[in-house]
Amino acid sequence: MLDERKAAILKAVIEEYIETAQPVGSTAVVAAADVRVSSATVRNDMVVLENEGYLLQPHTSAGRVPTEKGYRHFVDNIGQAELPLVERKQVSVFFDDLKGEIEGVMRETAGLLANLTDYAAVVVDGSNNAAEVRSVQLVGLADRVALLVLVLANGRVTKQTIELGEGVDDAMLSDVGRQLKAALEGRSLTDPGALTPSGDRLVDDLADTVVASMVGPSPSGGRVYVDGASRVVNAFEAVESVSQVLTILEQQLLVVSLLADVVGRGLSVAIGSETGVAPLAECSLVVSPYEIGGEHAGSIAVLGPTRMNYQQALSAVAAVSHQLGTRLSKG
Repeated sequence: MLDERKAAILKAVIEEYIETAQPVGSTAVVAAADVRVSSATVRNDMVVLENEGYLLQPHTSAGRVPTEKGYRHFVDNIGQAELPLVERKQVSVFFDDLKGEIEGVMRETAGLLANLTDYAAVVVDGSNNAAEVRSVQLVGLADRVALLVLVLANGRVTKQTIELGEGVDDAMLSDVGRQLKAALEGRSLTDPGALTPSGDRLVDDLADTVVASMVGPSPSGGRVYVDGASRVVNAFEAVESVSQVLTILEQQLLVVSLLADVVGRGLSVAIGSETGVAPLAECSLVVSPYEIGGEHAGSIAVLGPTRMNYQQALSAVAAVSHQLGTRLSKG
């Protein structure tokens, strides 16, 4: 643990480096509001911080820059702050006015978060199969064709065309619909209830076929919506680094598993190697899950350089996550 003085010096170095992207010298640190010691003391403590792995001196004559360990100490001690009032109102108005299908909601939410933070924003909706089924409707469309419509707790509406066998009439279709409602409503597609036999083999076979076609594990684990990917371009000097980060954002399964892993480890911020993905060694990820009706439904995140404005990113992600969950819970 760092004593109060060294912690204040480390904080000053990191805040200055986030602002300027230039190695920080003792003169800039002495000017910080929380540092009330001489330049000589600051220089001595910066040497200690370097020796303990919190700072790094890229060149002999240069100032210091934070290491992952330094950023981790900073993030663990900055505390949670609210967004500024203007931005809080912007988020509230955005969700009050937001309408349309779930895909549009997720896509526009990613855009909002990218605009608030100026980093790449990611929104992952939950696996359809893991979401609770709120409503089941089976509607006859034409001879031997019906449409199954499911309304899920994560806000998504899924539709599936069902081919009917010979001899299935409207009365049988109603019986099948009642069986599906009893088995699926209030449960997830990964854990449906048992179908109650109707006494009509044709009805029971059709109900079994419909349920079998929809239940089971979801291979994708949810859809990914990304906005602001181009915003990470200016954060890195090396073209190769930019290319690798953009490639990661294009890989849906990797993004889903990355966010799930970070949330699963109880982290709200993953810094550099903490992401577990080598191409993101110079990046940090700020993540927050969101809930629908009290149940985990998905995650949102921002991805930026390790010198990101962590307090602002944490505040924005927390505010948007809360508002998104509230909006989707209302349907």
